[in-house]
Amino acid sequence: MTAYNIVRMKVKPGEEDAYLDLHRSRALAEMPGLKTLRVVKTGEREYFIVGEWTGMDALAAARPAMIATLDEFRDRLEDLGGGLGVTDPASGEVVVERMN
Repeated sequence: MTAYNIVRMKVKPGEEDAYLDLHRSRALAEMPGLKTLRVVKTGEREYFIVGEWTGMDALAAARPAMIATLDEFRDRLEDLGGGLGVTDPASGEVVVERMN
């Protein structure tokens, strides 16, 4: 069953181009099971990363690679506060999917 991971981040001032370039250049094949990767800008320097996966097993298996990727740009992110650190992640399986 299709799964998604969604991660909220806020990029430090002056770091947006480097942050986006890293996501544009990342080889998706490094994460087996990743079908699509989207970077959504939701506010000033605020982004959500949305990954679509073949299933929860593939997503779980890719967590070490996702953490390694995060480590490449962690210093470009602001702390979100409230004890979250630099990311606010969530993941789960699709329970409703509609297309037009």
